Amino acid sequence: MTANGTAGRTRSPALPGAAAAPGAWRAVFGAIFASTWCGNQFSPLLLMYEQHQHYSTALVNMFLGVYVLGLAPTLLLAGALSDRYGRRPLMCAGIVASLAAGGALAFGPLGPAPVFAGRLLSGVTVGVSMAVGNSWLKELSQPPHDPAADAGTGARRASLAFTLGSGCGALVAGALAQWGPWPEVLPFLVQIAVAAPFTLLVARVPETGRGGLPGPLRAQLRVPAAGHRRFVRVVAVAAPWLFASAALAYGYLPVLLRGATGHWGLAYATALTGVTLGVAALVQPWAKRLDSPDSAHGLVVSLVLTAAGLGLFTLAQWQRSPLLGVATAAVLGCGIGVGLVSGLMEVQRIAGPRDLAGLTGVFYALAYAGFLTPTVLASVTPPLRTTWLMLALCALAALSAATVRRRTGDHLPAHAHRPDRMLSRAAEPQESPAE
Repeated sequence: MTANGTAGRTRSPALPGAAAAPGAWRAVFGAIFASTWCGNQFSPLLLMYEQHQHYSTALVNMFLGVYVLGLAPTLLLAGALSDRYGRRPLMCAGIVASLAAGGALAFGPLGPAPVFAGRLLSGVTVGVSMAVGNSWLKELSQPPHDPAADAGTGARRASLAFTLGSGCGALVAGALAQWGPWPEVLPFLVQIAVAAPFTLLVARVPETGRGGLPGPLRAQLRVPAAGHRRFVRVVAVAAPWLFASAALAYGYLPVLLRGATGHWGLAYATALTGVTLGVAALVQPWAKRLDSPDSAHGLVVSLVLTAAGLGLFTLAQWQRSPLLGVATAAVLGCGIGVGLVSGLMEVQRIAGPRDLAGLTGVFYALAYAGFLTPTVLASVTPPLRTTWLMLALCALAALSAATVRRRTGDHLPAHAHRPDRMLSRAAEPQESPAE
């Protein structure tokens, strides 16, 4: 079943004069890839800024966290703006923001101000990519643009573009910083070269999203589906753990283990990024099988894996073991991959046809709130000990898994019920997306 309630395959929004464009989804997939490359290339470089610029651990974690200040409002605004003015102009603006971000970060040797500016702009470009690019990719991954696609193809392609872009950006930047010349400049020049062609490629993709709600723009900014009880009580509980896991696995853990990794610290941080996001990409075909329209089984599995990964994290930093750190990254990567696919599928089932971009933005805003976790932990360590803080996080993740498990079949959208359950539920009151 699809987000607007029709069975099987559905047509993307029809615009006057629009024609089917087979394969157009590839340009949007590439734009999401390039945008998330921009957003995640910085993660393995935290140790570089500590070592080369002698910045404190708290400051480099602020570099990681300021990204969310650009990302969160963009996620909440870009989807609604694209519903009114179209996907193409917003996505082009996001690509331009990624070029500006890379340019600012390349001036990082001059001081922390360009780094803060570049990270803020990186958040903007990823915010546009997640809210607008994912919706556009979903609309181009169904008839008439892609007749062979099934109802879940758009969500799978979007999550794959995210994980591949994030992984490649971090791997290339980390490798160049460890072994290449100009370690504080070259990674960002490469990122600019990757993103630049998409300013032209995206401009040729057919428009699918212009229209939206009539009246003032503030009406467009409302996302009624964000108040749906299933979104609030199930999806919103799981979402922050997705990128809390990522930030901890390849942002915070390498900093904690720098004494054990020595001068290979950058390479180790890069390896943890590759393992986390590589595993997240590999498990996504399996994650599709876990997803069910009448349960939150995939999100429960994601949270259980997250709790297990945080337990390994606690042991790895306590034992100062790089090997346990790799195992931690693999388990948390499994949780991220399963949670991304399952979360996006839930969003597409809950959202109405006019709410898809907006609700996708809200989902990612909640998910990226977890990216602030290392900043919060670093700010309270000391006086609190990292081991006790990680045990508390592990317990919270387990509690979240139990909460979602208890509510797994609650408040299902009317169109998400399986056909064999429709008769048994026919007499029950159904929720609208706005509930």
